[in-house]
Amino acid sequence: MSGSLQKPSYVLIGTKLRRAAKVDSNQGDIVDALRDIPGVTVEVGHDDILVGYKRRTWWFEIKNQDCVSAKTARIRASEYTKSEKHRLNNWKGQYDVVWDVYQILEIIGL
Repeated sequence: MSGSLQKPSYVLIGTKLRRAAKVDSNQGDIVDALRDIPGVTVEVGHDDILVGYKRRTWWFEIKNQDCVSAKTARIRASEYTKSEKHRLNNWKGQYDVVWDVYQILEIIGL
């Protein structure tokens, strides 16, 4: 058998077992950078991260840089999942899709 095949990861949500979501390769670096900032807290696993600062919470979906169109400097529509599209169109609270820690810092006011 090939060593490149990996078993899917699963997480327990309530009483149901669900396949774990794919984590974008830049998420770890973004989370580490945010956690290094005094007063900022980060929780992962919430499609993708929750960021807390000054008693406020922000919800961010992280995409890889390669999802961004060189022509428009925006994430290509084809890169959004069905649930991400639904949230972008229907969620009444704050929800942003980003690919860089500096975007998050701008949004939270740092």
